[in-house]
Amino acid sequence: MAEMGSKGVTAGKIASNVQKKLTRAQEKVLQKLGKADETKDEQFEQCVQNFNKQLTEGTRLQKDLRTYLASVKAMHEASKKLNECLQEVYEPDWPGRDEASKIAENNDLLWMDYHQKLVDQALLTMDTYLGQFPDIKSRIAKRGRKLVDYDSARHHYESLQTAKKKDEAKIAKAEEELIKAQKVFEEMNVDLQEELPSLWNSRVGFYVNTFQSIAGLEENFHKEMSKLNQNLNDVLISLEKQHGSNTFTVKAQPSDNAPAKGNKSPSPPPDGSPAATPEIRVNHEPEPAGAATPGAALPKSPSQPAEASEAAAAQEPGETTASEAASSSLPAVVVETFSATVNGTVESGSGAGRLDLPPGFMFKVQAQHDYTATDTDELQLKAGDVVLVIPFQNPEEQDEGWLMGVKETDWNQHKELEKCRGVFPENFTERVQ
Repeated sequence: MAEMGSKGVTAGKIASNVQKKLTRAQEKVLQKLGKADETKDEQFEQCVQNFNKQLTEGTRLQKDLRTYLASVKAMHEASKKLNECLQEVYEPDWPGRDEASKIAENNDLLWMDYHQKLVDQALLTMDTYLGQFPDIKSRIAKRGRKLVDYDSARHHYESLQTAKKKDEAKIAKAEEELIKAQKVFEEMNVDLQEELPSLWNSRVGFYVNTFQSIAGLEENFHKEMSKLNQNLNDVLISLEKQHGSNTFTVKAQPSDNAPAKGNKSPSPPPDGSPAATPEIRVNHEPEPAGAATPGAALPKSPSQPAEASEAAAAQEPGETTASEAASSSLPAVVVETFSATVNGTVESGSGAGRLDLPPGFMFKVQAQHDYTATDTDELQLKAGDVVLVIPFQNPEEQDEGWLMGVKETDWNQHKELEKCRGVFPENFTERVQ
């Protein structure tokens, strides 16, 4: 008990929170059964719908922007490799070698600058914009709980007033609790009634600024990249002029069925006849004699068991076994692993190492920002905290954007879900496993 007190949790507070949850649950049941009226505010409900829509749209935009940034980074890497290849094959005595090297360097710097500006002017702005939603979402949920408390106190006060045997002391106490519950609810309600419409209207300016920034950055990037490409083209034209006699020409190759015609270009087909497309070939290493042609049927070995033949004949047309599909194109080690997976006999993998995890464990996340809990059923997070995500006991209680979990440090210390678990905003975390 002393330990609980040192952490700011007392037996009285725990009992009070349990009683609150029981009272709320009872009130909700009565309201669903139609035995108790529920305070409604259609204007506020519309604001909540707009808020949820705005959050969904913002979350999708953030995800797509991150995908776009990942693509820019991948293109940067591919462009860098291509330029490195050009520098390696560009011989020292060829004209324009230094210019080509400088162009490659500027190309690399341009990609880096473009990516960094997208992060600074779009992604960070996006993160700041979405950072305000978890707090407001938490307050909306809390307002809902305080509304239930207010309705419950109101119904309790009304029942005491209409009772045949009135207890003035109880009535006075119930009235005091009703006034207190109403005050708490109305304070939260007024604040949200002002903030939600303002947040909803801000989306227009945010979208305009975000996409203007992206469009402007991309336009400038392509202008600068176009100049570099033109400079590289000029260098290559200079190289071509110096070695004009060594021009590379792609020539049409005769087909397997047609007689060789030297280097003469084929005549255009007459009107109405199908065009004969020249066949461009790339020379490969000669195949070993007796190599099987893809798709060709292999001759049956005389010593092949009859049972194997019958099993193959019984197979549906177009169907191949997992081992055949794997062995036709994969190394032996990969085929073994694939086959074991298909047969459900993987000896090591996802099932290993999970004995010490909480029941129902789904995946891990790590807090990217601090989060201050606003209610007793929420987790207090510090940036860097690892949380083990578990399912809600009642899926209907899960709000969009919220997860249930237990901090890994708490679980390793106590191994008791009832003491440690709580809800937290998904937007404050990032999945790590």
